[in-house]
Amino acid sequence: MADSIRVLIVDDEERFRDTLAKLLSRHGFTVRTAGGGNEALALLTEAPCDVIVLDVKMPGLSGQQALPLLRAACPEAEVLILTGHASVDIASAMIAGGAADYLLKPCPTDELEGAIRAVYDRRQATRPR
Repeated sequence: MADSIRVLIVDDEERFRDTLAKLLSRHGFTVRTAGGGNEALALLTEAPCDVIVLDVKMPGLSGQQALPLLRAACPEAEVLILTGHASVDIASAMIAGGAADYLLKPCPTDELEGAIRAVYDRRQATRPR
């Protein structure tokens, strides 16, 4: 069996973060969580991940501020934006800044799972062997 996809969920809403982590774990992902950008950066110094699921509106470092720092800390990871605050301008800026996709909450688990697998597979296909 292939290795589990390592996912880091970065969201300031603890209940949402914990529920999503449980759901994704049940679907075979290895999941860690962070309550904000600084905590995520600390976790990435301990171990890399394959996909980062990043909220936009958070206290401290916003998702938009955290994105380039997370990409620098773990350049091999793909970043999916998952937010309840729709904004075409922010979505465009974050995609231009290196995010792979932008999803809106509430997002069905199967849709998020498919997006995680798609960006992971796309990254794996472009990695040198």
